[in-house]
Formats: sequence, C-alpha cells, structure tokens
Amino acid sequence: MTDNQAPEDLGAPVSYLVLADGTPVFDSSGSRAGEVEHVLADDKSDLFHGLIVKTADGHRFARANLVEGLFEHGVIITVPAAELPEPSADPAARLADQDATLGQSLKRAWDWLVQPR
Repeated sequence: MTDNQAPEDLGAPVSYLVLADGTPVFDSSGSRAGEVEHVLADDKSDLFHGLIVKTADGHRFARANLVEGLFEHGVIITVPAAELPEPSADPAARLADQDATLGQSLKRAWDWLVQPR
C-alpha cells in the first residue's frame, strides 16, 4: 500500500454529523482523491448535501449520491477526483442542461469556501 491508496480498514461507518475535516477521501479504486475540507448539510432538515474535497487541483464538490461510504478513517467516493465539479459562484449557466440541485449545491460549496473565518 502507498500513501495514495486506501488502507484496508477504514474503521467503522460514521454519520456525516461526526465526519472530521481532514479525513482522507479515496475513490472506489482505492486511489487517494484528497481530504474532506467541509461537510455540506442542512442541519434543520437533517439533509446531507455532500462534501467539499480538497484535492491537488483545488477544491471539488462530491454531492451525496457520489459518496459511497463514510468511515472513521476515510471516505469513499464513486468517481476519481478529476470528475468532481469545482464549486462556483455562478454555476447556473454552466449547468443549464444538468441537474438544478447540483448547481445549488455548487453555489452552497462556493459560499462556504469564500466566507470569512
């Protein structure tokens, strides 16, 4: 196993509510995609939207349906990091022919990334 491959045991499954920032993210082939930068969720309705993933090429958004598993020591996503969309302040034009909820989620991810900390 190398630093770019998922460990055999990622630990017990966890809820998005306790997933720590900095948790490694792997694609389904076991290749390292990045690390969790932030969990996007709606606390009021207890709805998991997805993850902002810090990759070697910048921040990307893994919406909930691309997250295969959340574990104590890692996250598994169904696609390589290169296939994840980049958060954007105005994703509507780029996503006119795609799912509107993805555009909303990308905007939410962008808003989180640019907010003062």
